[in-house]
Amino acid sequence: MIGFYSFSFLFISLSLVSGQDLTASLDYGTFQGSYSSSYNISYWRKIPFAAPPIGENRFRGPQPPAPITNGTYDSSQSFDMCPQRTVNGSEDCLYLGLYSRPWIINQPLRPVIVVYYGGGFIEGGGSFSIPPAGYPVLNVSSSNNFIFVYPNYRVNAFGLLPGAEIAASASSDLNPGLLDQQAALQWTNKYIEKFGGDPKNVSIWGQSAGGGSVVAQVIANGGKTDPPLFSKALASSPYWPKTYKYDAPEAQDLYDTFANLSGCSGPESLRCLKAADVQTLRTASLAISGSHTYNTSSYTWAPVIDGKFLTQSLSQATIKGEVNIDFGFGMYNTHEGENFIPPGLANTQNSGSPLFNSSIASFNTWLRGFLPDFSDRNIQRVTSMYPDSGSSEGISDYNTTYTRAGLIYRDLVLACPAYWMARASRKQSYVGEYMISPAKHASDTEWWNQVNPIQKSQPFIYEGYTGAFASFFQTGDPNSHKLTNASVPGVRENWRTGQEFMIQEEGFGDLRVQELNVRCGFWRQVAGDVPA
Repeated sequence: MIGFYSFSFLFISLSLVSGQDLTASLDYGTFQGSYSSSYNISYWRKIPFAAPPIGENRFRGPQPPAPITNGTYDSSQSFDMCPQRTVNGSEDCLYLGLYSRPWIINQPLRPVIVVYYGGGFIEGGGSFSIPPAGYPVLNVSSSNNFIFVYPNYRVNAFGLLPGAEIAASASSDLNPGLLDQQAALQWTNKYIEKFGGDPKNVSIWGQSAGGGSVVAQVIANGGKTDPPLFSKALASSPYWPKTYKYDAPEAQDLYDTFANLSGCSGPESLRCLKAADVQTLRTASLAISGSHTYNTSSYTWAPVIDGKFLTQSLSQATIKGEVNIDFGFGMYNTHEGENFIPPGLANTQNSGSPLFNSSIASFNTWLRGFLPDFSDRNIQRVTSMYPDSGSSEGISDYNTTYTRAGLIYRDLVLACPAYWMARASRKQSYVGEYMISPAKHASDTEWWNQVNPIQKSQPFIYEGYTGAFASFFQTGDPNSHKLTNASVPGVRENWRTGQEFMIQEEGFGDLRVQELNVRCGFWRQVAGDVPA
């Protein structure tokens, strides 16, 4: 075990560094990498894994990258995000970066972690600074040694535009952003050995919409992705909003509204959208992103059931065990649903836009809006499952509308997707709850997503929590390389024990999952009306 800033323990000699070949020759180009002596990592920050999705390739699945014919490609440069909500990003964005401890040819290949970023499926990017995201996981222990891969993928309308017009077009694809993610996995499977990675030992990981992206890849292709592209999946607070069929009224309305806002309504709408100025589309996409906040959804753009890549809902896929993983690890945070509900639900007076307050009547208005297809009977079942005063695994008791609504949102959109995905894994499943105050959405990222002083000031939590992630990525078992001593609870196998791993202010524990199990069972029963 090493201290977080004790880099010297991991350093290799300068002669070995100088002997490392930082040039990777692939069948479509040669890529020059770099080395950071401060963090002892070799890295390639910009490698194209697909052609720019522009012109006729807009709204299309990723196409092969163009050959690099003008010498060695400088991979030390950063790359732009895919088009974001306002004025940021570029359509020439299908690049990835990777980093690891230095590797010499003939040394053993290392496990690989492909990381998808969050951002509500409306924003985010995969380029990294030094030290890169995830570095605390690599550096928590010398027992683990792996390669991180950070790909871009298209978001918002550019990556998730539904509609019958998209499905009918020979040069368009539904869920192209998810196809970008799979293309990065295919790239990894084909080329990662050139960088010292083991293509037969690949994990996928993400937080929020990055975790939702993990869920999508886990259930992709009916759980029969061929060849297999990964065997382990860690979904941290996976944001998995409602998943409609691509031509359901709700999905088709998104296409029609987007085309209208872009000035492209009519029989040639898709042709018009493919030729439109990128800023016009970005502006229309942004308007739609916020059009349903605090009522039927959060940020509107989401994966759809397309019949090819996503053939069924998460609830159904995990019931059937039709998943692409042997080892699953799902994490959620105690109060993270509160990030997504109307803040007015916490106040006695009306506030926010739209207006809400802490009354039961206001709660019922929100609930009806959030679950518009629910019958009166199912609404009553929800209110009974989440009573005015109640509890959950991480909350001994509550008596506020705000906490009640937060739990409903948390379970349906974040916690149950993590729970379902993990428990559907073929060999071993692990579930964890992050309870350290405030335990809101993304509160836990300070332990593992960037170098952060708390990792040094509270090494016990850092080593026990982040160390469990590192061990899982290395071996498929979060306890194999456990850094805390034997008296400290580890991560119990959920299928066998029914327990979840708790991360608390005072340390770690194991708790039998009872209320979450019952509530996720309820959401699975009614999933067709959500849809989930």
